[in-house]
Amino acid sequence: MAHSIADIRRDYSLQSLDEATASDNAFEQFNQWWGEAIEAQIDEVNAMTLATVNALGKPCARTVLLKGYTTAGFVFYTNYHSAKGQEIALNNHVSLLFFWKELERQVRIEGIAQKVSVTESDEYFYSRPAGSRIGAWVSPQSTVIRDREFLEDNFNQMRAQFPDDEKVPRPDHWGGYIIKPESIEFWQGRSSRLHDRLKYTATDQGSWKRERLAP
Repeated sequence: MAHSIADIRRDYSLQSLDEATASDNAFEQFNQWWGEAIEAQIDEVNAMTLATVNALGKPCARTVLLKGYTTAGFVFYTNYHSAKGQEIALNNHVSLLFFWKELERQVRIEGIAQKVSVTESDEYFYSRPAGSRIGAWVSPQSTVIRDREFLEDNFNQMRAQFPDDEKVPRPDHWGGYIIKPESIEFWQGRSSRLHDRLKYTATDQGSWKRERLAP
């Protein structure tokens, strides 16, 4: 017999997150959690939800892949003409969410999206497999297409145009964004839904204000 959706629940008890052990610096705290997520061998550990707002003020979310981070921000790559690219062009306030269920953790990041440099986009693009580089040319991302064959025909035409894998150029409409965080929240699941939440807010002085949030 199928169970009621409302009856699906899990009690969290793996770890805790408190001010005594957490870093005062949001990036240092992220770096610690990122290292632990890597050690835990979480599948698609770099998958993150990207939320944007469209021209009608409606929120839109999708999963993208983190491709790098520094104290400057968090980087992913995409088609600039895609829905997310057009939405960022209109409103570059975005949100990211990592959910690592194996560690009963999530990280919420709110910040400003900016394009990375052409050099950075080139460097990552040319590190991609040849098929992925061709794919960046093939797909008019987020637009309506007639069928799957449309993509395959485009792929075959581009493959014929660039038979040498090393010479597939980066399209001008494809590149990276860096999300420069204004706040980062760390959530650790705890028993009885009394979860730990520490929110770091960037200050004008370049430091972080850390606060505990009620679950």
